[in-house]
Formats: sequence, structure tokens, C-alpha cells
Amino acid sequence: MSCCDLKLEDYFTRFPHVSVAFSGGADSTYLLYAARTYAKTVRAYFVESAFQPRFEREDAKRLARQLGVELRILPLDPLSIPEVAGNLPDRCYHCKKAIFQAILQAAAEDGCTVLLDGTNASDDAKERPGMRALEELSVRSPLRECGLEKSQIRQLSKQAGLFTWDKPAYACLATRIAAGEEITPDKLSAAEASEEDLFSLGFTDFRVRSQNGHARLELPLAQFPLALKHREEILHRLKAYYQTVSLNLEARK
Repeated sequence: MSCCDLKLEDYFTRFPHVSVAFSGGADSTYLLYAARTYAKTVRAYFVESAFQPRFEREDAKRLARQLGVELRILPLDPLSIPEVAGNLPDRCYHCKKAIFQAILQAAAEDGCTVLLDGTNASDDAKERPGMRALEELSVRSPLRECGLEKSQIRQLSKQAGLFTWDKPAYACLATRIAAGEEITPDKLSAAEASEEDLFSLGFTDFRVRSQNGHARLELPLAQFPLALKHREEILHRLKAYYQTVSLNLEARK
């Protein structure tokens, strides 16, 4: 049976007792919904660290309650891993490996040995070094194995009444810090706080990148007028965390 012939319902007939690595994003939410619908038993695990903003944890808790799935929150300190704190080229691999090792251990304690993650068929392994960790740890990706792409998952999520159907992708806060520059708790806190400030001003699907204490905003082109409207407020707020604030004229797509 090819991946395009395999349906999620059939997948959970094959694997009726599963655990889900749950981030609260669109992909893992639809996966958890499908697991709750078709599997016999399902548990969800959210790894909490300084790399995730608070709203992701709150979204995960809200969704688990909505779906009626038990959620276990696992603390992790990625900065205790030298390759991660040093922001080396393979940072994502080492971070993902630590995350999934923590979930595997917790799931085994709960009596479940099949761990699933929300990687989908649109994800490119070349752009996601963390996928190597999934393969090494035998973590399965049903959405990818069933050939479901991002656009399909959003449509199915909308039909299922999941508020994540149009939730923008949100990479971890470590991605805001320039490659090769040491990641510290203060830099992560600055990234989270500055993005919270921009959210409060009405911005969506953006990034605040930083390098050596200088911030660069990446906004969708349609939000450039909003940036000009709130220019003084943006400078006032973000200069609490950064020496300078600039706008990347190459619009975020």
C-alpha cells in the first residue's frame, strides 16, 4: 500500500495505542484529533522550555481539554546541551533529539511505546534537520506517511472545528537568534516579549530576528503600512530589549 492509499483511520487500526508529541500547532493538533477519533488510547505530551512562548503552552492545554485528551507537560532545558546553546548548524537536530527522548521516556512510563509527531508530507527533510532525530528514535509521522500536505491538513482542521486551522506556523524562539551567536535565556526572553508587543499592536505571521543586540522585523508586505502607523510605538517598546530596530524590506512570505 502506497502512502497515498493509506488513510489515517487505517493507520490507527494498525497502531491503536499511541502517544503524540504535541506542540499546539496546526499539524500536531490535527494529528491528535485523528488519534482521539480513531485510536483506542492516546496520550499527548508537550515539552516546555524557554524555546516555546507561553501562548503555545496555553494553546496546547486548551486544545487537549477541547479534545478530551490527557496532556502531560514535560520540562526541558535545551540550553544545557552545548550544541544547542552554541547555536551550531546542527542545533535543531540535537534539540529535537532531546525533546523526543524526553517524550519517549515519559510515554514508556505511561505504558506506550508508539510515539507520533506532526511532520506532514509538505515538510522537506533538507530544511528540517530535526527530522533525522525522528528517524533515529523511530518516531512515526502519520500525516507524512499518509501523504497529507499542509493545505489539506488546514482544510481538514477547519472541517473538524479546530481553531488551529488557520494558525500561522511558529518556529521556536531559538530561530530568532542569528546562527552561530550564543543563545541565552535573556535573548529568548527578549524575542518572546518583543513579539508579544507586536501581537498586541495587531501584527500577525511575523518574526523579530536579532543579531548582536540589534533587532530586524520581518513582516508580510500587507502589514508594512501598519508598521509605519505604529513606528514610534514599535521603537519605544522594542528598544527596551534591543539597541536598534530595523525593518527588512524583503517582505515575509
